[in-house]
Amino acid sequence: MTTKAPAPKPLGNPVVATLLGWFVPGAGQLYMGQLALGVIAFVVVEGIFGLGYLLSDGRVWEFLDSELRSPYATLLSPEAGNLGGWLFTKEMSGFGPGFPRVFPSNIHLGSMLMAMSGVLNICFMVRANLDARIGSERNEVSIPPAFAVGATWFLPGLGHFLQGRKRRAALVAGLLIGLFLLGTFFAEGSNLSRDRHFYYWAGQFFLGLPAMATEILSGRPAVSSDIEFMDVGLLFASMAGLLNILAMMDVYAWGEDEAMGRDPVDSRRKQQPESKS
Repeated sequence: MTTKAPAPKPLGNPVVATLLGWFVPGAGQLYMGQLALGVIAFVVVEGIFGLGYLLSDGRVWEFLDSELRSPYATLLSPEAGNLGGWLFTKEMSGFGPGFPRVFPSNIHLGSMLMAMSGVLNICFMVRANLDARIGSERNEVSIPPAFAVGATWFLPGLGHFLQGRKRRAALVAGLLIGLFLLGTFFAEGSNLSRDRHFYYWAGQFFLGLPAMATEILSGRPAVSSDIEFMDVGLLFASMAGLLNILAMMDVYAWGEDEAMGRDPVDSRRKQQPESKS
């Protein structure tokens, strides 16, 4: 049973904490006086981003077709979760010199790491927002909400499982991973290369480990002929990642209810419209 939590003791303005963390990883934590956590957030997020940038030579955005390029086109990519890193890439390398060049051998690994930095920073932003609202005076939770969000990104259903919602975890994992694999089958693996399908890849990246592992293990198969159901496959694979964002929001809402002393099940019942007799 969820017990009543002590009255929240806000550590700051949640909007300010979230926006600061978006611009500079860990800045939201520093704003609230959480020095150690702020330093950890900065080192982890920017360390992963920096490694990815070095491996890719900062050329990931050159994957985007020239007709789709605009100053803000790449805000629809996972890297945008780390706005400081996004701005750095925009100013330092952008879309390249404007003519084709041979890509570095590790550019795909670098691309994954840069995208991962954005997702991880979102988790730290989630933590900053909740801490700013309720501080340390929170109820006992099954798993910290920000960690549940990250776990759900890493493996669909994992956050639900850690919260004790095992049937929901199996349902989320089975449907989303199955949808991704079906899409990959229809697209004949063409969805696994960011240089072919920049935006579809961005969507499916939110599926986490299943998408990354499939891409690495497949070796990004070459396309030598027309693929009859490619558009269907791209749509399915990208939808799997985008639907996992909803799963991430679900585990966060559940954890937030626990942290604030509310019964998550009762909260959901109250949100359901009453049936008319």
